[in-house]
Amino acid sequence: MASWLGGLGSGLGQSLGQVGGSLSSLTGQISSFTKDILLEGTEEVGDAPTELQVSNSRLREIESTHATQRLENERLKKVCSDLEEKHEAAELQIKQLSIEYRNQLQQREVEISHLKARQNALQEQLQKLQTAAQSAQLGAGVLPPTTTSASFVPVVRHHSSGFQGDDMDFGDVIWSQQEINRLSNEVSRLESEVDHWMQIAQSSRVRGTNNADQSEICKLQNIIKELKQNLSQEIDEHQHELSVLQDAHRQKLAEISRRHREELSEYEERIEELENQLQQGGAGIEISDHSKISDLQKNVQILQTEKPEDTQTMKELEDKVKNLNQKLSSVENENKILLNERELVKVENSQITQEYERLKSEVIKLQNYVAEQETILKEEGKKLPLMTSSEEEVLRLQQALLDAEKEIMRLNTLNQADRFTGAGEDGLKIKTDTQVLKEENHKLGKEKEELQKKLANLQHKDEAITSASIEDQNLELNQLRQELERKEHELKESIIERATLTAELEELDKQNQETMQHMITLKEQLSKQHTEPDSTINQLKLDINFERRKVSEVEAEKMEMSKELETQKLKMNHCTFALNDLHMSNQQLQHNIKDLQEQLKKSQDCNLNNKKEIAELKQNLKQKEEELSVSQNELTKIMNQESNSNYQDLSLKEREAEIAKLNEDISENKQLNQNLEKSVCDLKIENGKLLTVCEELKQQLHEAFAEKNKVSLEKDTMLEALKMEKGRLETELSQTKTQLLEQAKKYEQTIEDLSNARNMNTTALQLEHERLVKCNQERDFEIAELKRNIEQMEADHEETKEMLTTSLGGQKQLTELIKEKEVFVEKFKNRALELQQELEEYVKDSKKHEILRQNLEEKDKSLAAMKEENNHLKEEIERLKDQQSRSPPVAEPKTLDIITELETEITQLHVIKNNLEEEIKLHKKTIEDQSQKTVQLQQSLQEHKREIGESKFQYEQMNVTHEKLFLEKDEEIKSLQKTIEQIKTQLHNERHVFQTDSSDLFQETKAQSLNGENGNEKHDLSKSEIERLVKGIKEREREIKLLNEKNVFLTQQIDHLSKDQVGKLTQIIQEKDLEIQALHANVSSSSYRQDVLYLQQQLQAYAMEREQVLAVLSEKTRENSQLKTEYHKIMDMVATKEAALMKLQEENQKLSNRFESSSQDMFRETVQNLSRIIREKDIEIDALSQKCQTLLTVLQTSNIGTDSGSGGVNSNQFEELLQERDKLKQQVKKMEEWKQQVMTTVQNMQHESAHLQEELHKLQAQISVDSDNNSKLQMDYNGLIQSYEQNEKKMKSFSQELAQVQHRIGQLHNTKDLLLGKLDMVAPPLLMTSSVSQASDIPSSTPPEVVSDASKLLQQELEQLKKMLQEKDVTIRTLKENNQRLSDSMAATSELERKGQKDTDPEMKQIKGKCDVFQKSLREKDLLIKSKSDQLLSVSENLSNKENENELLKQAVTNLKERNLILEMDICKLKEENEKIVARCREKETEFRALQETNMQFSMMLKEREFESHSMKEKALAFEKLLKEKEQGKMGELNHLLNEVKSMQEKAVSFQQERDQVMLALKQKQMESSALQNEVQHLRDKEQRLNQELERLRNHLLEMEDSYTQEALAAEDRETKLRKKVMVLEEKLVSSSTAVEHASHQASLQVESLQEQLNLVSRQRDETLLQLTMSQDQVKQYALSLANLQMVLEQFQQEEKAMYSAELEKHQKQTAEWKKKAEKLEERVESLQESLEEANAALDAASRLTEQLDLKEEQIEDLRKQGELKQEMLEDAQNKLMNLINSTEGKVDKVLMRNLFIGHFHTPKNKRHEVLRLMGSILGIKKEELDQLLSEDQKGVTRWVTGWLGGGGAGSKSVPSTPIRPTNRSVFSSSFSELFVKFLETESRPNLPLPTLSVHDMKPLGATGICNPNSTRSSSLTETTGSGTSRRPDVNPFLAPRSAAVPLITPTSLGAGGSGHLLMKPISDALPTFTPLPVLPDASAGAVLKDLLKQ
Repeated sequence: MASWLGGLGSGLGQSLGQVGGSLSSLTGQISSFTKDILLEGTEEVGDAPTELQVSNSRLREIESTHATQRLENERLKKVCSDLEEKHEAAELQIKQLSIEYRNQLQQREVEISHLKARQNALQEQLQKLQTAAQSAQLGAGVLPPTTTSASFVPVVRHHSSGFQGDDMDFGDVIWSQQEINRLSNEVSRLESEVDHWMQIAQSSRVRGTNNADQSEICKLQNIIKELKQNLSQEIDEHQHELSVLQDAHRQKLAEISRRHREELSEYEERIEELENQLQQGGAGIEISDHSKISDLQKNVQILQTEKPEDTQTMKELEDKVKNLNQKLSSVENENKILLNERELVKVENSQITQEYERLKSEVIKLQNYVAEQETILKEEGKKLPLMTSSEEEVLRLQQALLDAEKEIMRLNTLNQADRFTGAGEDGLKIKTDTQVLKEENHKLGKEKEELQKKLANLQHKDEAITSASIEDQNLELNQLRQELERKEHELKESIIERATLTAELEELDKQNQETMQHMITLKEQLSKQHTEPDSTINQLKLDINFERRKVSEVEAEKMEMSKELETQKLKMNHCTFALNDLHMSNQQLQHNIKDLQEQLKKSQDCNLNNKKEIAELKQNLKQKEEELSVSQNELTKIMNQESNSNYQDLSLKEREAEIAKLNEDISENKQLNQNLEKSVCDLKIENGKLLTVCEELKQQLHEAFAEKNKVSLEKDTMLEALKMEKGRLETELSQTKTQLLEQAKKYEQTIEDLSNARNMNTTALQLEHERLVKCNQERDFEIAELKRNIEQMEADHEETKEMLTTSLGGQKQLTELIKEKEVFVEKFKNRALELQQELEEYVKDSKKHEILRQNLEEKDKSLAAMKEENNHLKEEIERLKDQQSRSPPVAEPKTLDIITELETEITQLHVIKNNLEEEIKLHKKTIEDQSQKTVQLQQSLQEHKREIGESKFQYEQMNVTHEKLFLEKDEEIKSLQKTIEQIKTQLHNERHVFQTDSSDLFQETKAQSLNGENGNEKHDLSKSEIERLVKGIKEREREIKLLNEKNVFLTQQIDHLSKDQVGKLTQIIQEKDLEIQALHANVSSSSYRQDVLYLQQQLQAYAMEREQVLAVLSEKTRENSQLKTEYHKIMDMVATKEAALMKLQEENQKLSNRFESSSQDMFRETVQNLSRIIREKDIEIDALSQKCQTLLTVLQTSNIGTDSGSGGVNSNQFEELLQERDKLKQQVKKMEEWKQQVMTTVQNMQHESAHLQEELHKLQAQISVDSDNNSKLQMDYNGLIQSYEQNEKKMKSFSQELAQVQHRIGQLHNTKDLLLGKLDMVAPPLLMTSSVSQASDIPSSTPPEVVSDASKLLQQELEQLKKMLQEKDVTIRTLKENNQRLSDSMAATSELERKGQKDTDPEMKQIKGKCDVFQKSLREKDLLIKSKSDQLLSVSENLSNKENENELLKQAVTNLKERNLILEMDICKLKEENEKIVARCREKETEFRALQETNMQFSMMLKEREFESHSMKEKALAFEKLLKEKEQGKMGELNHLLNEVKSMQEKAVSFQQERDQVMLALKQKQMESSALQNEVQHLRDKEQRLNQELERLRNHLLEMEDSYTQEALAAEDRETKLRKKVMVLEEKLVSSSTAVEHASHQASLQVESLQEQLNLVSRQRDETLLQLTMSQDQVKQYALSLANLQMVLEQFQQEEKAMYSAELEKHQKQTAEWKKKAEKLEERVESLQESLEEANAALDAASRLTEQLDLKEEQIEDLRKQGELKQEMLEDAQNKLMNLINSTEGKVDKVLMRNLFIGHFHTPKNKRHEVLRLMGSILGIKKEELDQLLSEDQKGVTRWVTGWLGGGGAGSKSVPSTPIRPTNRSVFSSSFSELFVKFLETESRPNLPLPTLSVHDMKPLGATGICNPNSTRSSSLTETTGSGTSRRPDVNPFLAPRSAAVPLITPTSLGAGGSGHLLMKPISDALPTFTPLPVLPDASAGAVLKDLLKQ
């Protein structure tokens, strides 16, 4: 359709194009015409006739053009009319074609349906015919093969073309037409095939062959199925394609409409925005951007204010730069001049050096010549008169050489001067050059001296030369003179040149010297002025640049640090994320634990069920034991009854053995129980281990927390380090301030120096000097600032470096911690996985236990079946016994064998049963163990849960604390950053110092450390628990392995038992085979053949019977077991399903009843209550409104009747109003109560609806479960069907095998008959052959002479042969009985024959071999027959079993099918009920929503009514007030209140109106929703219509395709008509073209106006947008300009810095060079001017030296005075010492004497005289006087002593606390001297620790030796005194030793005189003192005393 429309469009386009072309030509002519008209005015013709001619020609041209245009107009009109007619005709044709196409499409659809029906019918016919044809083919086998099924497979054409456009519809239609054609072709082909098969069927009917092959039928059925599937697939594909087309069309429409709407909305929004913008203008923008602009303006103002300062600084800097540049340029020019001069001097130098070298070479030549002359003179020393002349020449030559040397020296000096002047830059080179020149001078002087010596030698030699050589010398001298003259000429020339050069050089030297002097003066001035500040400025600028770089680097580093901080923050976030992940993992572990708990609960339930089952099994065991006892009793009865038969005894014995076995089994079960108990204990141990593992996990968690705490601590340390660094920065700032102050002082000094220097300089240099001073000051300030900056930057740099190092260390630690945490997390995950795996293993074990339980149930069932089989066997045994009694005695052993076999089978079954019971018990025990384990695991899990909860709580607390800490630290970091920024700002503006406290941090860190320790402990606990768990898991794995090994062992045992049974059976079969062979041997004789055959037949019959019986029994047992198991399974399934269905039905009914009843009742009640409430509210509102009206009327009447005065009525009305107000209040309260009740009911309804929804969800879940069960049932059913089909296939294969076996048996029978026939035929031919051979041999061997002898022999032989025949008969009979007999008889016959004839031996051997062969073949054949018969029997039994099974399965399948159908019906019903319930629920939900909406409406109504009531209350109050005021007589207020009432009424009306509006809006919304629904329905209808139109279009296209051929014919006829119409239309076009032009002109004008408007609008919009963008750009520009200005400022500063640094570097280099030069010059000047300045320097030095000398003299005098004082002091001390020595010679120590005196009284009376002698010796009394005193009366002495002691006997303070009391008697025995020595020893021992002595106090070892005791004592005393003085307050003088108690040297004693008592004064080195000496034990007391006294 689209393509056809496209064709029409293209045709119309072409025609319109032609029209357009003609129009364009017209417009072109018009435009040219207008141009001509316009150009007319330009052409000016002078003459009138020429003008007329031109105008005439123009008119003619215009008329011709007019005529042509008319013709064109008429032609166009004709074309238009023709085109209109064509259009109408085309429309009519399209309509007709569309109608025809629709009809055709409908017809085609009908045809398609018919064809489909026909196809189905034909396919059915095909199937029938194919079956018939296949049967015919089987009968005949000649018919050709049928066509393949591939022809039936439809070709699926995949149209991969997407929806590329609307043209696709036409393609789809064509494709559908092609599909229809293809289908019709297929239908025709199918019809032909049907005809073909019909013919085949008829031919087969004629032949009468009705055999059918199932495989062919199956193939045909499969083909038919495939065809059906393909058809359905194609139909589905067509439907899908149609739906896709429809969807695509819908999507396109939707997208187009959506885009259109969006575009419209966008345009509208844009227009609105533009209008708003136009209306607003730029106001909003200005308002919005005003704040920004004001900010920017402020910034600009600030920058403008800053700009002049910057410009001033810039100008100053530029001026400085210009000055410097000028100086540089002047210096550079000077340098250039000097360089040029230097180059010239270098050239001259090079020339002079060349001349010098040349002269040297000449001198060398001359020397050589002189040497030759000397040799000549020696030879010819005769010619003396010419010596004088030669000497003069030699002197002249020497002078010339000296002159030359002088010139060379002068040139060298000039060179040096030139170099010095030229190389002003190279100051160091000048020195080196001077040194080199000096060295060269020295060398030249040495050479000169050597030459002079040589000349003197020559002179001496010349004097000694003889006169003989004079002539020769004269000749040679002439030659030499000539040469000398020539040389002199050259010298003169060179001298002249040198003179000129020297003159030039002197001039240059003068100039250089002048310039140098000028330069030196300038340089000195400039260097004094410039060098120091310039160098400092340059250095500082360099430092500034360097420091700025450092600053930038530091800022970059800070940025990096901030980035690193951010990264650390990110890492911390990652850490938090990791912690969150840990949380998540913990939660997952908790979930896992929950799952484990659920699984444990399940396992507990399973264990309970298992316990129940165990109890049931125990009951079953008891029952079975009772049954066993019953059976034993029965057996005993049977034994009593049948005591005669041996068989019964055997059975009894076997039963007893069985009982014994059962007892053994019971004992084994007990043992197993014990083993299981042991395993339970093991499991408990494992549980404990698991608990330990859990604890280990806890410990690990604690460790993780500890690590987290460590991280926080590290962060704290980082913060503390930052704070420390901040403090350090502040200290450094203070230091820099101090440094700056010092620098300021220095600069002030320099300023003063410079001011002094300026005063000294001339007036010309004053201005420059002042400027330079200013520059110096500025630069000094700059230098100070820069130094400060540098120091600060360095400090910052160091701090940042330290920060970086600390942060890097922290980062490393963090990374390590994170890695450790990741490792921990991985460990936890692994452990969780291991636990999950263990859980899965436990689940698997539980599943295995369930499977074992099922097996147990099956085995119980099989036991029941076995019991039934036992009963059957008993009955059969009885029946067999009856048969035995009837049957002959031959068959008895067979029945016995059968019975024994059955009994063995019974025993085996019992064994199996026992084994199974044992397994059951084992499994029960394992189940119990597992239940215990699960209980323990539950407990452990609960503990874990608690622990995890605790750990969670702790972890949350930790997280909270950490978060707080992090926040605090972030704040601290921010504050630090702020402080750093402030410090930066302060560095720029005179840095201030900030101080922060960091006390809180340490407390936090302490708390964190404590928390960390707690966390560590917990973590360790979790670790131990984890380890325990791991150990438990490992033990579990070991136990599982052991159990698996046990299972394997049991399975091996079972296999072994089965193998033993097989072995027993094989042994029995072998025994039976042996018996059969023996029977065959017995029956092998010819006489017993008939008996053998009979016996064989009987055997076969019995064997067949036995095998049949056995097969029947085995099959029955199998069938019974299988059927029972299947039946039980199916019954259980059906029962569960039925129970589930019943439950579901009941629940559905209950739910539906509940839901209906509750929901309906509740909804009705709520609706009724709400309606009642609303009615009451309406009534109340009406009543209130009436009352209000009455009140108003009353008020009006009262207002009117106030003049007359009616007070009583008003009071009554007021009372009524009050009563009404009270009533209204009560009603309002009731209403509120009602409202609350309604709200509660609504909430209850909501809750109930939620509950109902939950119940619905539950029902849906149950339905899904039922559907799953149904699907499972269907799967089981499919599996059964598949097994049934497999069984059928097996049956077929078995039938085929049976046929084969039968065939083989027939063949075996035939072979057997043949063999028997051959055996019968073997014996007679043997006899015949033997007789013939004998007859033939006789005549040949015997001649006719010995006939009589031969005849005798023959007779004898005949007799022998007869005997042999008889013997052979006997042997043949006995051959089968015994082979040995035959061989013996054959051996006997052979011996006889050997005696008789040797020819019979080979024949006999052949016969024997044949017999053996035949016997073997017979045996083999018998065995084969038996085996085949056994196989046959087994196969037949299997067949019968399978048939029975198949029948049973068929029955079961039919039953199951019926059950399934019933269940499906029930499920369908349930589904329908569920759907109904769902539908009801949805209805109820809709009702509920409606009720909610009504509730909302009612609530709105209630609110309105409440508002009205409130308003009424207010009115009532107002009325009450009015009435009161009226009673009081306030009319104005009444009117005011009335106005208020009116306003309130108006408000109420407005509120009502608003409510009405809201209601209307709601209604409108409802209307809109209904309209939207209608629209949706309309859209759906539209979609349906569009689909119909699509179908119609397809039909239309098909019709178009059919009618194109007709149209082609009709088109030719139409063309003629249309051409005529075209002519008419062209005429019409001519007329219409003018109208079109007019219309187009107007349209163009309108379009232009619209475009102008649009342009204006767009311009306005663009302008507004531009304004916006401009304002935004301005804002951005301002921001950018700010940034740029900052950047520019920074750049400018950097550039300035760079410029300054570059200039500074240059100046520094120059200054360095100038400095170097100046230093060199200064050194030279100093070296040269030392002699001049020595006087001044000497005077200055003299003055200084005099001052210093004066100072030194004063110092010397002071020192002398001090020395004299010291000497005086020393002399005084010496005098005092001498006085002391003199005074102490006649004085005694009081303390000593006191101690001696006290000791005297302590000593015994016998030895007191010794004490007195000692005292006398100390006092200096002579021995004689002592003896006299002692010889006198002792009483006198004692009296004197006592009298001397008198008042204060023991009052001395210095007495040490060591008096010896006479307590013991031993003390009295000791002498006084010994006691005295002991006392001294005790006194000398120091109680206090000795103080450390200084090095100066110590004396050398030589001084403190044993040799000189005086020195040692004195030194020790001094040392002790030192110690005593140093630690005086610690010493108790009474308890201390002598040395410590008495101060020996005091500072007061040095200066003061010896006024005090000598003993109280300090002891000096001269005094004798006692030191503690080491006393040997051998030394006596007397010796010690003597030594002491000597001292």
